[in-house]
Amino acid sequence: MKVLFHKNLLVSALASLTLAACSPNARHDDARDHEGHDNEGHEENEVSDLDRPVAELFAASCEHNIKTHECDECRYEVGVVKACADLFDGGLFKTVKPEKRSVSVPLALTGEVQFDERRVTHVSTQTEGIIRKVHVMLGDRVDSGQPLIDLESVAVGDAEAAYLEARGILKLASRNHDRVEALRKEAISSEKELLLARQELDAAQIRTNGAFGKLVRLGMAPSSARALTRAKSRGRLVLRAPAAGTVLEMHAVAGEIARPETSIATIGENSSLWVWADLYEQDVARVTRGQAQQSLKAQIDVKAFPGEHFPGTVDFVSPAMSESSRTVKLRIAVPNSEGRLLAGMFAGVKIFLPGDESALTLPKSAALEDDRRTFVFVHHEGDYYVRRPVVTGRTFDGLVEVTNGLAGSEVVIADGAFLMKSDVLRSKMGAGCAH
Repeated sequence: MKVLFHKNLLVSALASLTLAACSPNARHDDARDHEGHDNEGHEENEVSDLDRPVAELFAASCEHNIKTHECDECRYEVGVVKACADLFDGGLFKTVKPEKRSVSVPLALTGEVQFDERRVTHVSTQTEGIIRKVHVMLGDRVDSGQPLIDLESVAVGDAEAAYLEARGILKLASRNHDRVEALRKEAISSEKELLLARQELDAAQIRTNGAFGKLVRLGMAPSSARALTRAKSRGRLVLRAPAAGTVLEMHAVAGEIARPETSIATIGENSSLWVWADLYEQDVARVTRGQAQQSLKAQIDVKAFPGEHFPGTVDFVSPAMSESSRTVKLRIAVPNSEGRLLAGMFAGVKIFLPGDESALTLPKSAALEDDRRTFVFVHHEGDYYVRRPVVTGRTFDGLVEVTNGLAGSEVVIADGAFLMKSDVLRSKMGAGCAH
């Protein structure tokens, strides 16, 4: 608790120093700030500035015989913050106006995080074999063609033998054809003998090509197959990376048996993922109708990061329905540049469907809370902003609905509102004048 208190105090102090940059010459030095102050005149149960009219807040005077909102030490008591134009030009603060928007109605679904199949490739063997060596580890970056796994296979050994045999027969058939052709030119052999030699050569070539193709289909590189000799024939196969990327999955262990139906490794990028959700039959029409109007926004939640939301966009609705579950698969593209989402995670999904009603909205960052009350910072005049109570409703797509407290013409702090809150709530951390 002490660590948290000091952390909050530091945030408050930083906020105070930041906002004080607008007033480099303080009205009071430390001695005058605290001279003659005591606990009198400050009620323990004072009325909150959120319950007082704005005119009253800006008419109030402090112990220093000046308007409270003009006092660098006391303005927080009336919920006022002074922020000069430089802080906005520097990007520390940003203002918005409440905006009427069509309400997006959230549709809750369940789904699962999976790889974007356009960005990954699965490595598997075309024949059963024993894993003899693994060259890479999970998370390694690999180049296209880089060796991943050495595999020893009986089928590969048989294919190598067949290729070497076919190549030997081809060599003999080629020599025989050349000999018969030379004899034919000297009229020593017959035309029939030459045709028979050509037929044997063609058959040997076809057999060699077939044996070579089988080795390549089993996964051997063409250059390795061409360079194969009896001395190099060991029934070994090197599985190589089909594309450049990161080793996202690795299921290979030396000594284990690799089978064709099982993926040994996955190579690719997970900077973008898919979430496949199940859409029930009664919701299909609403989703397809909304998707026809605009790209539907989505929000993804996973147990690994409670309270955090990952944005996404619906990019595909399956044209087929599962007969067993009576659901339609819906796909959401989710950016994952930090790699926090992992394939295989279960996810809660909200799809935001366009609604017929409209609501007054603000960015979520503009609405803050204190003692279970929600408020925003509204521009009053000049460099002064005052916090005002609001009642919020639904939240959707990074926005919050404001049901009471704003008319819609106000200028409200969005980015940087938390800094202003820290400055206003200094009294709760013991900052400001002694009371």
